[in-house]
Amino acid sequence: MNREFLINVVFLIFVNLLIKPFYIFGIDRTVQNTVGPEVYGVYFAIFNFTFLMYIINDFGIQSFNSRNISQHNHLLDKYFPNILILKLLLGFLYMAFVFVVAYLSGYELDYYHLIFFMAINHILVSLTFYLRSNIAGLALYRTDSVLSALNRFLLIIICSVLLWVPPICEHFRIEWFIYAQTLSLTITAIVSFFIIKKHLKKLRFRFKPVFLLLILKKSYPYALVLFLMTLYSRIDGVMIERMLPNGQYEAGVYASAFRLLDAGNMIGFLFAGLLLPMFAKMLKEKEDVASLLQFSLLLILIIAISFASSTYFFREEIMRLLYHDATAYWGNVLGYLIISFVAVSGIYIYGTLLTANGSLMRMNAVFVVGIIINVLLNYYLIQHYKALGAAIATCFTQFFVFFAEIFLVKSELNIKTNYQFTFRLLLYAVCVVLASYSLYNYFPADWRIAFLISLALGMLLSLVLGLFDPRTLVRFINKKRQS
Repeated sequence: MNREFLINVVFLIFVNLLIKPFYIFGIDRTVQNTVGPEVYGVYFAIFNFTFLMYIINDFGIQSFNSRNISQHNHLLDKYFPNILILKLLLGFLYMAFVFVVAYLSGYELDYYHLIFFMAINHILVSLTFYLRSNIAGLALYRTDSVLSALNRFLLIIICSVLLWVPPICEHFRIEWFIYAQTLSLTITAIVSFFIIKKHLKKLRFRFKPVFLLLILKKSYPYALVLFLMTLYSRIDGVMIERMLPNGQYEAGVYASAFRLLDAGNMIGFLFAGLLLPMFAKMLKEKEDVASLLQFSLLLILIIAISFASSTYFFREEIMRLLYHDATAYWGNVLGYLIISFVAVSGIYIYGTLLTANGSLMRMNAVFVVGIIINVLLNYYLIQHYKALGAAIATCFTQFFVFFAEIFLVKSELNIKTNYQFTFRLLLYAVCVVLASYSLYNYFPADWRIAFLISLALGMLLSLVLGLFDPRTLVRFINKKRQS
């Protein structure tokens, strides 16, 4: 691990563990508390609705371009202007498709201005990701790291004024939150564009339909993966709002619990970003990936199991602390969603390995089955248990996908099951759950202290049971530094 890579890792950890949590719990949570669960539920449902069609706007171009430019820097002048034209065309197509589906779905006219700006924001997100893929492809990793934080940083500044500066804060509306996203994303995209422009010999826009079709042909496998993942992980919020008479409120409840799952997922994003090039290189050079798979899975599951167990038992207290309108029901929704965090963390590891191996079609088949299961469960459970039913459906679906990907990795890469490792991991999970349960029921002091102790015990138990040895991490880093 060279000095440049180490600096980037530290910076990315800073971004993920400081800026994003502050945005999620400082800004996003405050927005919900300010506008109320019903209004925020509308925002959450429309966000998920427009995000379901995001694939039309992106079509896997970001993933394709990132690998292509990193391998062939000299093609930037040729690809960049053409793909910008393609992004513009896809953006118009996406916008038209969103409004057609919104009309067919029965959305009231009062929601159309929200849908419009949400769709604009998704277009800007896709554009920014594409621009950053060029910057990363040019090996400007530190610059890309700064840009990854710029949008959230700007959004924090803008929303801090809107939420906490009188008399502006007294008239805050959910539309302001959406407009703030539009402004911060626009600034980030402009900055990214001018950074790339410095590295172009010339910028000449030419409409070449054959070339654009070639790009779409090469990027569609990535597009299918993204679409299926989006569908099975985001459709629940839309179904809650559309199916129930009080769907806006229930969607707001679900969104409040989902926020903590989203905060935990940043760890998975970080792991996936670091592991993909490692797995790809090892597979290309015919190296054994089993040790890296086990090591990364162990690290993330130690975190996930400890966090999920502690949050599950203190779920009601956490929700009442975070939200003005929270009840025990809100806590139960969080309970099922946070259990799914364990499965989601494992999916990040196994899914990344399958992507590096090029096993996209078989992974897509798993996602298709996951979508069918998720939609059927949501359709039944939402009618009977509302947001809680959607949380149960999510939990079941995520564990199905997790176990299916374990099976795929075993069959695709012929990796044998390490039964000793599995037993120790299960023993660790049981011990962590028992420790969290005991602290919740018998610890005499404030629940916040018990919650923090429960989290700390997770790491301590991993050391006691011999699952995690800090010396193993040092040896692993030294090995990567040498390579």
